[in-house]
Amino acid sequence: MRYLEQIYYKILFIMKNTFTLLALLATMLIACASEPKPSYWIHVEGNKFIDADGKEIIFRGLCYSDPVKLINDNQWNEQYFAEAAQWGANIVRFAVHPTHLNTYGWEETFKAMDEGIEWAKKNKLYVIMDWHSIGNLKDAKYTNLMYNTTKEETFKFWKTVAQRYKNEPTVAMYELFNEPTVTGEDTGECTWEEWKAIQEELIDTIRIYNPNALCLCAGFNWAYDLTPVATAPIERTNIAYVSHPYPMKRSQPWEEQWETDFGFVADTYPVICTEMGFCLENELGAHIPVISTEVYAEHITQYFEKKGISFTVWCFDKDWSPTLIEDWDFTPTTQGRFFKAYLQSMKDK
Repeated sequence: MRYLEQIYYKILFIMKNTFTLLALLATMLIACASEPKPSYWIHVEGNKFIDADGKEIIFRGLCYSDPVKLINDNQWNEQYFAEAAQWGANIVRFAVHPTHLNTYGWEETFKAMDEGIEWAKKNKLYVIMDWHSIGNLKDAKYTNLMYNTTKEETFKFWKTVAQRYKNEPTVAMYELFNEPTVTGEDTGECTWEEWKAIQEELIDTIRIYNPNALCLCAGFNWAYDLTPVATAPIERTNIAYVSHPYPMKRSQPWEEQWETDFGFVADTYPVICTEMGFCLENELGAHIPVISTEVYAEHITQYFEKKGISFTVWCFDKDWSPTLIEDWDFTPTTQGRFFKAYLQSMKDK
């Protein structure tokens, strides 16, 4: 009888502990299901962009001209963002020009961008925030008055962006400086080591306020040349590199030269070409280095696919060349027809 009692109590003990374990397991599963994903920010792993689901994402999108210009054109509205999504974009680029920002006012411009970010979210678009200057930040020498800025103002801009959007993963990328260049008249002097140090300082400042910020770093020659990265890369994590490979930067055949000038970087780090595009010789705003045909577009999109390179096409505006649209009814130009069809064909790929 005592033997049977011992068996009975052993069974009860096992059942009790089994139920306890099952309850603990159920609690853990519920907790895991309710926890946010480890990273809902776009981030870098190796040479890839990774989304909130832990999957690689290739960005293919459109460049906006400038929030203030679009406000003045009465085009800064939800329809503008919906049209970009309808074209097949998954990302848009806000080209914030220093002069426009100062003329319209910082708070007014940022309030407008707040609205734009909400419209982007509604249309499932990520945003690149771009400090759209061209020239030499170290020596404060620029190619046009509209790009004039200072190191102090540049740091202020990125501090403001990082603080304001630190909880907004829709603002997926911070493009530190649109087109660094020391080529041409009166753009001063700056070595890669000096420019590298400035970019690293900008990244460190941004990360004080937003440690999740993914920063985009450009090379010289109007953000085309990334050859210095081979021996002296930016010494920070969660960054990607930028190139602007317009068609006349190199003559045909392009691919081998693209590989030498910027494409090799994509084997080690993510690369996003935040400007590219073309226009025909007789189209509005035709100028060096953007004059070409659909042949360029075919070659560069095939090259991007081969290398896993992301891009945004310049420019989703009827005035700034190379234009994607002829009017505010969004009638595509020659390049607009090509890229609209291409983006739509690649959506969700």
